Amino acid sequence: MIEKPQSIHMANQEKEAIEEKIRQYRFIFEQAIDAIVLVNKDGAFIDMNEAACRLFRASKEKLLQKHFQDYLHLVPEHIFQFQKQMLHKFGSYDDELVIRLADGETKHVQLFMRRHPSFDLYIIRDISSKKVLERERSINETLFKDLFNRAGDSIIIFDARGRFIDANPSFCASVNANKEELCKLSIQTFIPIEYHHLFEQLLLMLKRTGTVSSELPFILADGMQKLFEMTLTANVHSGFFMAIMRDVTEKRNMEMNLQRSEERFRAIFEQAHEAIFICDDFGNILRANPAASRTFELPLHDLVRANLMQFIDAKDEKVRRVLRQFFRDGEIRDELTFHMPNGERKQLEFTSKKGVINGYHLTIFRNVSERKKMEKELREQEQKFRSIFNHAMDGMMLIDDEQRIFDANPVACRIFALKKEQLIGKRVHAFIETNHLKHFQTWLSEAGEEEFVMVDGKGKQRIVELSFKRNVIEHVGLMMVRDITEKKEMEERLRKSDTLNVVGQLAAGIAHEIRNPMTALKGFIQLLQGSMSHESETYHMYFEVITSELKRIESIITEFLVLAKPQATHYEKNDVAKVMQETVDLLSVQATMHNIQIEATYEPVPPVYCDSKQLKQVFINMLKNAIEVMPKGGTITVSVQHVDEGVRIAIRDQGCGIPKEKIKKIGEPFYTTKERGTGLGLMVSYKIIEEHRGRIDIESEVGVGTTFYITLPATNDM
Repeated sequence: MIEKPQSIHMANQEKEAIEEKIRQYRFIFEQAIDAIVLVNKDGAFIDMNEAACRLFRASKEKLLQKHFQDYLHLVPEHIFQFQKQMLHKFGSYDDELVIRLADGETKHVQLFMRRHPSFDLYIIRDISSKKVLERERSINETLFKDLFNRAGDSIIIFDARGRFIDANPSFCASVNANKEELCKLSIQTFIPIEYHHLFEQLLLMLKRTGTVSSELPFILADGMQKLFEMTLTANVHSGFFMAIMRDVTEKRNMEMNLQRSEERFRAIFEQAHEAIFICDDFGNILRANPAASRTFELPLHDLVRANLMQFIDAKDEKVRRVLRQFFRDGEIRDELTFHMPNGERKQLEFTSKKGVINGYHLTIFRNVSERKKMEKELREQEQKFRSIFNHAMDGMMLIDDEQRIFDANPVACRIFALKKEQLIGKRVHAFIETNHLKHFQTWLSEAGEEEFVMVDGKGKQRIVELSFKRNVIEHVGLMMVRDITEKKEMEERLRKSDTLNVVGQLAAGIAHEIRNPMTALKGFIQLLQGSMSHESETYHMYFEVITSELKRIESIITEFLVLAKPQATHYEKNDVAKVMQETVDLLSVQATMHNIQIEATYEPVPPVYCDSKQLKQVFINMLKNAIEVMPKGGTITVSVQHVDEGVRIAIRDQGCGIPKEKIKKIGEPFYTTKERGTGLGLMVSYKIIEEHRGRIDIESEVGVGTTFYITLPATNDM
């Protein structure tokens, strides 16, 4: 009985001790600075301290209704599940999370997780401020590094003894060294010995004041010297010093050059031959050089007190325009008449610039009175030359030493069939026919007069007579060009006319002399053939050959007589296509015998005044020629077309073609390209077409064939 109360007393004491412990733990739990929460296996809050309520900004009653996952919207689900797995596996796990409160604010927290059989203990520490500081520190370090590396000025970090700790790319580029090499050196390495004492004084002052500025020269590895303007700062990082440096070598050189320029300006100003004024906005002359005194014929001290406007007529419209332009544009170059104090007038060319010398205006004058007089005389001479040049009857060109044309008169432009702008700049030899080019180059070096074949701008050949005079003025030659193409063609026509006249006279005599014996021969051959008709076939063949050849002689005599005397012609309206078709029908059998086809195409054409018999003779001559030049057969193409000039007949063969140099001779008496031809057929054809006021053109390509174009006028007053 005595022991039982004692055991009860001891139990009460233990209970009080436990309750005291619980109160102590509860006090610690509630007073803890970090948030402490207890959660069940589902993550629901089952208890928390005041710090947790402050962290989550909610009362305990509200928090007891929530789960810890409600604040983990910014944390991926798999990450939180991984954390819980680590907690269950090891009994504890620490990590950092981002939680979002009910009002939307986010906080960075450090989470300490501890495992208990009946609950999980989370100790949550708010590290948002720490994160902000770390981020700011990171940003500052990044900005410093970015500024350090990107700065255009040189930046170096060094210690108290001047040894390099770091250097930015600008400094490395300035001293032409890399960072690894610099970190083995000191600043004194680059400073001339005589400036070492100054650098040491700068370091002492830097330690006392924390910042100092100065200029120091640096000698680079290649011996080149640069001048740096530098600002030194103490204790920028871990007790090191920083220097921001700027290369002012060019700036100092420019300042020196500017000083020298000012000295040179003063020398030029005083020694210049042109008059120079410095004036204000009102025209008051503030400064003038000795040349100005001579130009304006006033002593220098009087000129400096004068006003520029007193030397010009302010009412003159040109003067007003010049002043307006000067104040509007800030500069001007012009000429005006200036009145000197002695009454003389001078024409002065001037250049003015506004505000170029300390806000004042600079004007430079040049006396151009004599030059104006000379220019007037030169213009008059130029006008005389230009008048002669442009109105000359022959072409005239000015060429340089490279044979380039740099001026040409209208006649030369017409001869070359080019506008003046197209002709200028071209070389003369570019127009000379290739076969004459070598002779032209030789002639050009000797000069004189010579005839050449030229190809104008439209591709047409012309015969020109050239004469050349070297160095009419220095490096300029004068070439005279005369187009003698028509003259040469006229001479050629006269030559042909004389030849035709002689041929006509010969034809009359020959035809008369040959026809009499021909008549007798034909009669006796017929008698002889009749008397021997009973003889063998051999003699009969001989008679046929003789008769055929006599007919050929008679046809030649007939063609001769066309030249010898005018033929009786009867002009009337005829359809050329119909005349051509009749001719084709006439010769179709002969063409077939030679394995030749004649293909004819006719367009509707207007009637032509002509002698159909003579035209048919021309068509026969040309078709027979086409048949004869195609011994292996082929196709002759005939066409009749309506063109602007009238009616054009084209006869195209597939023969051997005619060389270009022989085409010009076609139609001349006795000229032929055939072995047994006389040349009279085409000559007669040319004469007939000429009498019909038409023309014959020839196109030919060797090995391909020849085309004869006959052009007749659609209306003719025959």
